[in-house]
Amino acid sequence: MALAILARRRAAEALLRRPQAPLGAAGVSALRASYAAAAAAGEESDVVVVGGGPGGYVAAIKAAQLGLKTTCIEKRGTLGGTCLNVGCIPSKALLHSSHMFHEAKSSFAHHGVKFSNLEVDLPAMMAQKDKAVAGLTKGIEGLFKKNKVTYVKGFGKLASPSEVSVDLSDGGSTVVKGKNIIIATGSDVKSLPGVTIDEKKIVSSTGALCLSEIPKKLVVIGAGYIGLEMGSVWNRLGSEVTVVEFAPDIVPSMDGEVRKQFQRMLEKQKMKFMLKTKVVGVDTSGDGVKLTLEPAAGGEQSVIEADIVLVSAGRVPYTAGIGLESVGIETDKAGRILVDKRFMTNVKGVYAIGDAIPGPMLAHKAEEDGVACVEFIAGKEGHVDYDTVPGVVYTHPEVASVGKTEEQVKALGIPYRVGKFPLLANSRAKAIDDAEGLVKVVAEKGTDKILGVHIMAPGAGEIIHEAVLALQYGASSEDIARTCHAHPTVSEALKEACLQTFTKAIHI
Repeated sequence: MALAILARRRAAEALLRRPQAPLGAAGVSALRASYAAAAAAGEESDVVVVGGGPGGYVAAIKAAQLGLKTTCIEKRGTLGGTCLNVGCIPSKALLHSSHMFHEAKSSFAHHGVKFSNLEVDLPAMMAQKDKAVAGLTKGIEGLFKKNKVTYVKGFGKLASPSEVSVDLSDGGSTVVKGKNIIIATGSDVKSLPGVTIDEKKIVSSTGALCLSEIPKKLVVIGAGYIGLEMGSVWNRLGSEVTVVEFAPDIVPSMDGEVRKQFQRMLEKQKMKFMLKTKVVGVDTSGDGVKLTLEPAAGGEQSVIEADIVLVSAGRVPYTAGIGLESVGIETDKAGRILVDKRFMTNVKGVYAIGDAIPGPMLAHKAEEDGVACVEFIAGKEGHVDYDTVPGVVYTHPEVASVGKTEEQVKALGIPYRVGKFPLLANSRAKAIDDAEGLVKVVAEKGTDKILGVHIMAPGAGEIIHEAVLALQYGASSEDIARTCHAHPTVSEALKEACLQTFTKAIHI
């Protein structure tokens, strides 16, 4: 093994020193990856991270910053995981681009800006998205180099509690040794029985990010965050979008009152909803797709046709086939790895974070897991407060929340007060003609401690962090209400909602 590693390393070094060799950028990159793999195999790392998504790459960088010799293994060949490559980032690029088109088409004339001709250049829109993704993935590679994290490209599989067997992307295999191993393999698209995703007619969120043309009719199966965001993209660009959801409500985790206003807003944007409905048959034999539907409780069937069907029924942990059984790591029925408060599995020296363990499947939650995990490994104290992890739906307006919904507080039997403020009474929202939405604050009745904040507004995903900080430090609604907010800003709606919670708002 040692001789093979040495030979591989020397061969890579020799070729990298030959400027006359017609390798090109890809060839040099492959050789450097080969050299990194040889280097990783030759020495034991303090920390080996399996997975280079938001949780994995952040954990690797933090571990290196804490002085730990760190190796990160990523099968995709580009860092950033699902989030950066085929999730959060490309979807936000398309959400922004499609929103710009929709505004130009429906709102600009009202503001005195007129066009004689307006059209969608879909290839250019996709190119902008791809450029953003490429730049950010390269940026993470730069951070790895800056922090001296060894980057190995390949599929990693646990061989023992201290070894990861890697099938290298450029061919061959190696074994990476580590005193501590962090499993950060993320999640994958959840499939539905009888619905086969081919990424042509029936697509996952990955396929929905790279359609070559705008479908006339799009059916979205699942009314969660991802389905509503991708449905919004193609709805704005001209598709007739119908959302089919088995549950009685969209986004079940959302505060009920906010959810109802959110659905009305989406319907106003011409998205259609078929709730309490299940898919019982799929026919792809023709040019498009025919879905056979029936009520969730059973009943008369109906057929709906679409050019494209997006399956957005959630995600599942990516933990199969990575060697968990071979070392005895325990999982739950959903395939999530069970960990203690220090993120360690039942096998000493093996940790897990992010979507691979229980908890919300969110990139920012995975990042916090990664930082806390390596802090524990480094002998420090790590902490993640899962009660203050915000959630955002990046439609327009956005919907953001943190803490408990009114329904959850009521179910817990906690006496509470609610303060609400409509954006129609917010001067900035009115000035920019974007005043659909509200801010809702739920606070404990006796102490005025904020228990939850729910915002539907333009830029809600930015405003919510004031509420996150408030919950993190146990603030009361009066604390926010007595904090000076710049005028005019949409953020003032949060202040007014807090005023309404503990006394009375000024502007309603």
